[in-house]
Amino acid sequence: MTSPTWDPALYTAFGDHRSRPFYDLTGRIAAAAPRRVVDLGCGPGDLTASLAERWPGAEVEGVDSSEAMLDAARSRYAGREGLRFTHGDILHWEPEEDVDVVVSNAALHWVSGHQGLMGRWLEQLAPGAWLAVQVPGSFSSPSHALLRELAESSQWEHRLRGVLRHTDPVSEPRGYLDLMLEAGWDADVWETTYLQVLTGEDAVLTWVRGTGMRPVLDALSAAEAAQFEEQYNQLLFDAYPAVERDGVVTTVYPFRRIFCVGRKPA
Repeated sequence: MTSPTWDPALYTAFGDHRSRPFYDLTGRIAAAAPRRVVDLGCGPGDLTASLAERWPGAEVEGVDSSEAMLDAARSRYAGREGLRFTHGDILHWEPEEDVDVVVSNAALHWVSGHQGLMGRWLEQLAPGAWLAVQVPGSFSSPSHALLRELAESSQWEHRLRGVLRHTDPVSEPRGYLDLMLEAGWDADVWETTYLQVLTGEDAVLTWVRGTGMRPVLDALSAAEAAQFEEQYNQLLFDAYPAVERDGVVTTVYPFRRIFCVGRKPA
């Protein structure tokens, strides 16, 4: 699957919800004074910048394949000492000798066979290095299942065949744990389901539009995308009922995340 196009403003519309898993992930990294920190799939750069604040003595590099995301990051953090943003494909990234911390937050599920990449990094990273990965575990949730079902319907199948990944985009937590342990790393793997309270009439649609729906929007014309969204949104209304309290419409959107943090013994 080719990389989707990204809209930095849309992606950050639910900034607090999207950033919380990052901090839960990186909070388990106990590196004291890393030389170089790399954030793979850095997006608009806000979370990468937090790594530079945490480790001011480190060279912090954000890597992303989206020029739109990198433009947003460079514009916001131009001139920040020790922080840079690089265009690159995760599939071809390899750690250099001075990389002590690698973070990938909500990015590796876009890379087919990323488990193999992780296995290579586990071998290549220097003793004492840290690897921290977070991926969504929501591919069987109603939002994603309904998206696939609609894309496979008779109306849309001819336009969207092969656009969405259907099988094993991520491993279960035990798979990541075994991957690290078999490489001889110390590992900490867990999962969390966040009960996100989203605000607005079309909150779940807006959430998915910023991430999992991107390949569909890329494949359709503007008129087709509007029609698809209308049909999809009705399915979402049924799956995720909204509630109005004191004039505010909210929807509870459960979102499962899988976390994997490991350290290579020195």
